[in-house]
Order: sequence, then structure tokens, then C-alpha cells
Amino acid sequence: MFTGIVEEKGIIRSLNINGSSGTIRIEARKVLEGTSIGDSIAVNGICLTVTSMGDGFFTADVMAETVRRSSLGSLSQGSDVNLERAMSANGRFGGHIVSGHIDGTGTVRSLLREENAIWVTIETPPEILKYIVHKGSICIDGISLTVASVGSDNFKVSVIPHTGSETTLLSKRPGSPVNLENDIIAKYVERLMNYKEEENNSSSGITMEMLAELGI
Repeated sequence: MFTGIVEEKGIIRSLNINGSSGTIRIEARKVLEGTSIGDSIAVNGICLTVTSMGDGFFTADVMAETVRRSSLGSLSQGSDVNLERAMSANGRFGGHIVSGHIDGTGTVRSLLREENAIWVTIETPPEILKYIVHKGSICIDGISLTVASVGSDNFKVSVIPHTGSETTLLSKRPGSPVNLENDIIAKYVERLMNYKEEENNSSSGITMEMLAELGI
């Protein structure tokens, strides 16, 4: 589990995608502290498993589902990425519950300055937008942010100077893709509600329709 509090920006040193899967090598420092092979690191919000590491770098495998769901395929050697280690049991919960499992991508539509903050507008499809609520939480490229506004096909966040300097978000341009992970609580609530409906629909009780089908 992650919290969406980015620890540092890393640099992609190699990204080898053959077909729809491959490997990635990332230059980093802070997230390597206390990290072992097999541990998880969120890369732009994508939970990846460390397969090897050395002085100032780590590597990870990238599976086809990750490439399909995320913006990883749009990155290249030299791209900056947001990094966060999985939360330790004694860590502080600074953001919100983030699984590192990307729901899909959005597209940056505009960046507009308002005094010391930057308003970022992101367009995203209905299947993601339906979980986004005003003043709720959203994870954008691994960054835990508060939703400031929700439109018919987009939402907005306001980025403070510290977040802007510590992450890659403000380096994006209109048209840039970003990874999105919705608040997992909303998805659990939806699943429980749908499950109850499915359970009711599959009730084993005798109905008039069942009797008619049997010719009774």
C-alpha cells in the first residue's frame, strides 16, 4: 500500500518494451534506502516490484496489463518519474489509501496559475470520472491530491508550490497523459451494492415466473 506522498523524482535510464511487456531501469537514491529485491516501489503511481538494484538504480519488470492501463508506454529514456516506497507499518499516513493499481489514464487539458497555485484540468472517460467527487481524493501519477472541481468530462486540482517542485505534474503540457487511480473506498462501495443486487436477483425463492415456465 502507498499513500500518494512522492518521496523523490527518479529518471528512467532504460525502458525496453517488447510487444506489450518488458523491463524498466530507474535512477534513484532515497527510495533505495532500506529497499530489498522483491519490495514494491510506485513509479508514477504504478506498483512495480524491484527485480534488481545497484548503486543509484533499480530495475523492474513491466507486464502487458500495466502498459495497457497506464501512460508508461509514452515515457522514454530521460523521463522524470514520481517515486514512493510502499508504506511501512510504522509510517505516517500523509495522503490517502493508494494501491498502486492504475484504473486508467487522463489527459492534461490546461495549467492555469492563480497566485501561488496552479490549477490543473484533466479530462478523463466516464468510467473513471464517476468515482471522482468534489473534495474527494484522487491519485495522479502517484500524487495524492484533493479534487477541487468536477465537470461533465473533466476534473480540476490545485497544486501548491511544494507539490509542484517535488513532483513531475507541473512539467506536463496540454495533451500529456497521466495515470489515475480512484479512491478505492468508492470502488468497494460500488461492488458491495452491485453484489447485493446480484444476490437479490439470483434468489432461490419460488416465483410466479418460475411456476409458469414449469407449466404449473
